[in-house]
Amino acid sequence: MGHRLSRITTRTGDAGETGLGDGARVPKDSARIQALGDVDELNSAIGAVLAEDVPPELREALERVQHDLFDLGGELSIPGHALLGAAHVQRLEDLIETHNATLAPLKEFILPGGSRAAAAAHLARTVCRRAERSLVALGRSAPVGQPARQYLNRLSDLLFVAGRVLNRHAGRGDTQWRHVRAKP
Repeated sequence: MGHRLSRITTRTGDAGETGLGDGARVPKDSARIQALGDVDELNSAIGAVLAEDVPPELREALERVQHDLFDLGGELSIPGHALLGAAHVQRLEDLIETHNATLAPLKEFILPGGSRAAAAAHLARTVCRRAERSLVALGRSAPVGQPARQYLNRLSDLLFVAGRVLNRHAGRGDTQWRHVRAKP
């Protein structure tokens, strides 16, 4: 990569366009750039989770996810390029199964929150769902790899499980939704 990022301010986007990895210029409000931005925001949200107290095995998994998301950004910035595959999706499925097996079965919906780390994981989960919707929207006008869509779908599930793991790690339980409440 050399000194590729030594100059941060380029002014090339001042007119409302940005460059893709293949050199093409596109409007900053295009579906592709929306998807790229949402994946970038998701990566940042996971960074916020990792700024908290996270068990080592979950930390390692989420750090690897951050690298995968950077690859997904690369995939989105070069139309027709694929970096994520079935093995990436399978790795997430395995992580979900491993971590979920350590948790008590859910008998009710849970509210997002609990510890700071769990709340951050739930927030990252909702950002992940938005990134997934952006990828689906992009897929209406341009080819999007199935593994990329599957990856985001599984990642939101992993982040849900991570929220529960993080609450347990903090010595807290899940906050269950009370569908029957006293009337105000």
